[in-house]
Amino acid sequence: MLHVEQWAEIRRMSRVEGLSQRAIQRRTGIHRLTIKRALETDQPPSYGPRRKRPSKLDPYRAEIERLLGQDDELSGVRIREEIEALGYQGGKSILDELLAELRPRYRTPRTFQSTVYRPGELCQFDLCEPRSEIPVGYGQLRKGYLLTAELPFSRAFAATLIFSKRFEDIAYGMNRCLVHLGALPQKLVWDREGAIHAGRARPTEEFAAFCGRLAVGWIILDPGDCQAKGALERTHRFLHGNFEAGRRFANPLDFQDQLDRWAQKINARVHRSTRAVVSERLAEEHERMRALPAELPRSDRRFVIRVPAQPYLRFDRNDYSLDPHLVGRRVEVSAGQSEISAIALDSGELAARHRRVFAGGLTFTDPAHQRALEELRAERKGHHREPEVEIRPLARYDALIPA
Repeated sequence: MLHVEQWAEIRRMSRVEGLSQRAIQRRTGIHRLTIKRALETDQPPSYGPRRKRPSKLDPYRAEIERLLGQDDELSGVRIREEIEALGYQGGKSILDELLAELRPRYRTPRTFQSTVYRPGELCQFDLCEPRSEIPVGYGQLRKGYLLTAELPFSRAFAATLIFSKRFEDIAYGMNRCLVHLGALPQKLVWDREGAIHAGRARPTEEFAAFCGRLAVGWIILDPGDCQAKGALERTHRFLHGNFEAGRRFANPLDFQDQLDRWAQKINARVHRSTRAVVSERLAEEHERMRALPAELPRSDRRFVIRVPAQPYLRFDRNDYSLDPHLVGRRVEVSAGQSEISAIALDSGELAARHRRVFAGGLTFTDPAHQRALEELRAERKGHHREPEVEIRPLARYDALIPA
């Protein structure tokens, strides 16, 4: 095979140096007939693709195309099973190569266009998982979630650590992110998260109520359309690689503190896409956004229970003590991110107040509840304290009774 470079060199040696074909052959080692053909043509050599060898799949190609026409997502395993029933005895690799060539013909191509964001119009929300579990105390680690938010016009970013995908925790994360962003957008953008999406692109009642209290709209993306909030998806990669890498966290509070300081730092930088300082564009965006309300929607979880004979409340894998004097009475429990409290419905008495712990399998007893338990047990056993009786001197009785 004669390369273009060799063809050009042969012509140069003949036309410029005046070498004969025999001299060129001695210098290059190329066969004299090849040299002769190179000198006779003014077109550089070109070689087309080699003729394809017959494949074991050739007799089954029509059947494969028929199957893909019915379902373009049909797996290679199923297609191989179908053609093996027809006599195919080849391997998996050549089938995978053929499917990589044929499958795009049966799929509707997806195209993208450049998106222009207006100031204050949208705030994109999403959930992502930290690469490692979070220390939660008591020698335990727990899987957490990062609720992230980004204003796509300014690229201002905020994030909150939560430990479940319940709507109450998601609402807490959205409240906290909106406070850090400093204003209300026109619409909140979410994908089809279970606590957000009720089916058929409709919001859940909790999410609709949350947006109604803030007087904002919502956009729920189509299934599998995470690219529609691509600004936030790119920030997730930056978050994992720049924030989490090489950092250590003592507990959830330390994680959140480091995350807030990192978010503040990146919001002060020049963004690669907009070529502008994020905080400066955020200030411009605030001019077109509404101020946050004085009171954000509640995000604590509320439910009513009857205090059991063993006066403890089970919540998030832990047991928290209740006032034993309220056994049999109904109390309303309020569980937030930092505190768990309970109030008696009939009298308004405080039944419990505990610091919430995200570790699991633990029991927390208030010392006042423990003392009350011991007193009640003593009363049930008949161990009453003797009443205090004043002991007077006998001379006082002699003075009262005449001799």
